[in-house]
Amino acid sequence: MEVDRISDLPGHIIDKILAQLSLRDAVRTSVLSSKWRYKWITLPHLVFDNQSVLVSSQDQTSLKNKLVNIVDHVLLLHTGPIHRFKLSHRDLQGVSDIDRWILYLSRGSVIEFILEIWKGHRYKLPSSVYSCQKLIHLELFNCVLKPPPTFNGFRCLKSLDLQHITMDQDVFERLISSCPLLGRLTLMNFDGFTVLNIHAPNLQFFDIGGTFDDVNFVNTFRLAIVSIGLYVNIGYDQNQTLGSTGNLIKFLAHLPSVQRLEVQSYFLKYLAVGKIPRRLPTPCIELNYLSMRINFNDMEESLAALCLLRSSPNLQELEILVHLSSLLKLPARPEEHAVPRRVANIWEEDYYNFSFNHLRLVKIAGILGVRCETDFINFLLANSPVLERMTVKPASNDRGWELLKELVRFRRASVQAEIIYLDP
Repeated sequence: MEVDRISDLPGHIIDKILAQLSLRDAVRTSVLSSKWRYKWITLPHLVFDNQSVLVSSQDQTSLKNKLVNIVDHVLLLHTGPIHRFKLSHRDLQGVSDIDRWILYLSRGSVIEFILEIWKGHRYKLPSSVYSCQKLIHLELFNCVLKPPPTFNGFRCLKSLDLQHITMDQDVFERLISSCPLLGRLTLMNFDGFTVLNIHAPNLQFFDIGGTFDDVNFVNTFRLAIVSIGLYVNIGYDQNQTLGSTGNLIKFLAHLPSVQRLEVQSYFLKYLAVGKIPRRLPTPCIELNYLSMRINFNDMEESLAALCLLRSSPNLQELEILVHLSSLLKLPARPEEHAVPRRVANIWEEDYYNFSFNHLRLVKIAGILGVRCETDFINFLLANSPVLERMTVKPASNDRGWELLKELVRFRRASVQAEIIYLDP
């Protein structure tokens, strides 16, 4: 008689196997043996996405009914706790049935909830979701958040990911400040509020991209990784009164522990508003990675970038992305590129007065090879004694050979520094 090795597997081994399968495949294991038949109904992680739920129909109503029936069937048969629930099917719209499922989950011990609505209008979350007080991770896509007045935050929440969401200004501020353990915050493409007031004492990771007017950090002294992209060039008034403090100083005042900073899209323009000091009052001692998207033809942006560089004595990696908008404004012929003299010369002011003693890697992309750009490259090469590699990728091949010849002529403070030229 052959030994039924599958049925003889220990229970914890079966659980580990099922945990590696999609929900669809986990259900199919019920045919293996009587011991496996009802094993899947105790799965603590339920994922309903396009990989685990395969349905096909040309009729949207029929498609919706099939998806709803599958989720209803699984929840009806399920026994035991549900720790992770993910609903992210490309064909699912914000239907009222989701309200029922969230109500069911709120009565249990769900700690990770992911809801992504890929079609139709933004789905308004039911009040029952705010009763899930054991949540550690919450991820929402294409939703409207309007918690009841009695909501006092998610006391256990450590990770929050909100994309394509709508909520009021006071709701956003109350949500962030009432999650005392929040360590990761991702916010992309939002509306209903324009001022980002972030009060989160345990926040360590912050990634945001969208359209907003202002950002303020309060009690964020543990924040180590920051990535901010302002998607629209609002055209700030450089003459606005900010007293003795500009946006650059204000932004970094509550980020003493930042280690990785990414300034994306038009956010450097925002940082350049108001007074720009030569150096920040408190240097970014722990900053080792800096990425900036910059318009080298903008005097204020260049000064803000230079201030950041001067204030980052332990910088190890630097990435510079030249803003496409600055390239579109230039004449067709490189020899006609007119760059304001002050912009071209700001890097020369610190040519012999500053040293990047820890900078090892530099990446520069999108340059045309105009004077202000090559001056910046020259400045980095001459003041980086431990530089190992600089990668340069121009926006086009128009001046490729001339740019390469110019780069190899620059003096290098590091004898081991190599310049790698990449074709566009």
